[in-house]
Amino acid sequence: MRKNSVIETIEKQKWLETAGNTLQPAVMKAFKAGDDTGQQIKDALHGTWLGHPLHPAITDVPIGAWTTAAVLDGLELMGKKKYKPGADAAVAIGLIGAAGAAFTGLTDWTGTTKAKRKVGLMHGILNAGATALYATSLVLRKRKSTRGTAISLSMLGYSIVSVGAYLGGHLVFRNQVGVDHTATSDTYPEDYVAVLPENELTENSMRCVKAGEVAILLVRQEGEIFALANTCSHLGGPLSDGDLLSEGRVRCPWHGSVFSLQNGEVVNGPATEPQPKLEVRTKDGQIEVRLPKE
Repeated sequence: MRKNSVIETIEKQKWLETAGNTLQPAVMKAFKAGDDTGQQIKDALHGTWLGHPLHPAITDVPIGAWTTAAVLDGLELMGKKKYKPGADAAVAIGLIGAAGAAFTGLTDWTGTTKAKRKVGLMHGILNAGATALYATSLVLRKRKSTRGTAISLSMLGYSIVSVGAYLGGHLVFRNQVGVDHTATSDTYPEDYVAVLPENELTENSMRCVKAGEVAILLVRQEGEIFALANTCSHLGGPLSDGDLLSEGRVRCPWHGSVFSLQNGEVVNGPATEPQPKLEVRTKDGQIEVRLPKE
């Protein structure tokens, strides 16, 4: 499928790659400097506590508020001055929402790579520019002599934020950023299937096996065998290539998401969706797995 020319142009920009390579490690270091507190803040901004990416939910606030402001500004230009306070309030609410969207978006952006990082950075730059225009507009709205300019700046900001929203949609629907990459539960075995001889899974080891066409992570730790979907729910990283941690946890090799082997729950982000957990048994020297029964 042919890419949109706008996206192709963005992906070819070397300066976006250079800027991303500088900014992304800086943001990560800032979170790491906070140790456990920094990790907790990072997880909260990702939306780990929500079980869903937080950024898309917050972006509805500025987009919705600024859409309202555009309508009310249009009515004001038609001579209906009574809508002025509502438009000004909508611009202010949008700015508050934009701050939250910026923090959550920047946090999610640290978990992207390659072309996704370029498009994500341009998405952020456009939204930052639109926010600056709206902030300037809010100040100018206080003076009657500059109100026309203020409304013009808002309209320009709305145009820019619309392009930014388009790029955000591209990241989600084409690049699958923020999408659960394990959402294939209909292909997991409903009845026990053998996936590996038991003697081939040694203590403190991980193996990627296949249950039909589905990649499954098998882990033996402290004498117990665990089975999770091997594809990380964040961006599809192979958990079997990651790190087996103490206390029944596994870390994705791509962006560092940590999952519990006991139940597949997210311990640390950027992942927000849990890993599908499978039931395990051994029979006739074979490790067998299946989806948990309801």
